[in-house]
Amino acid sequence: MPKNASDKLEARLKAVLDGLAEARWAGETPNAGAVLAAAVELVPFDEHEAFLLSGGIPRGHKNLTTATAKLAKAGWMVKGRSGWSITDEGLRALVAFPTVESLTQALAEGTPIPESVAVPAEAPASRKPARKTAKATAMRAAAKAAPSAVDAEAAEVVAQAAEDAAEEAAEEAIVADVAQPHAVAIAGDFGAHLGAEADWEPDLDAVQMELDASAGRWRRTVELPAGTYAFKIAIDRSWDENYGAFGFPGGANHELKHGGGTVTIEYDHATKDVAFS
Repeated sequence: MPKNASDKLEARLKAVLDGLAEARWAGETPNAGAVLAAAVELVPFDEHEAFLLSGGIPRGHKNLTTATAKLAKAGWMVKGRSGWSITDEGLRALVAFPTVESLTQALAEGTPIPESVAVPAEAPASRKPARKTAKATAMRAAAKAAPSAVDAEAAEVVAQAAEDAAEEAAEEAIVADVAQPHAVAIAGDFGAHLGAEADWEPDLDAVQMELDASAGRWRRTVELPAGTYAFKIAIDRSWDENYGAFGFPGGANHELKHGGGTVTIEYDHATKDVAFS
């Protein structure tokens, strides 16, 4: 069992990825609260981590929520509105970096996954007998804490509310620490639809986004015909710093499949995530 706070956080982060892998093999998409609860059940909080911050959120819970941004930034997991899920790259990462130590080092150093590592189609045989999903683990924990089904359901609602508050607090902390660029552009093959003289030109005014300083996010609402579009996020009107799919520097193009009409594109410079609404 890890002893210091740093080791415990790293072990929980590995548990998050393991739990998401088990959930995928079980055909489930657990919510954030269930995933984090399972990780904490495996590596419980100590007295320092259990201390409640403003809003009633345990210190360790907030730290873990913030740390999961590393997994998303690496392209190993996706935080969606319908739940959290592991990506193919995340499954490959668990094969390439099977221990807490190797996974932590790979995250810190951006170690690429060897091309020879394939996506595992199912859980390794050694894990199947004891396999249990993050959602099932969290639900069992809630049931132990509640004397009735009604109380268990209420406990889950409270846990989810706490998770939402923790995510908001974590995002606020990240925003406060991130130095925003001078400009962010959505440079892609729809430049003409935005009034730009040419496509894929990050220096043009027509493709720049606007910063919502309070949220720490860049946004741009545009009107586009139906179609499939490609673009990247370009920083400070240049290709010198740009981010593609999964927030990778110079990565593959983002893809936007649009049915036509208004769409808002949002970029978070802290996590390099892109969202559409």
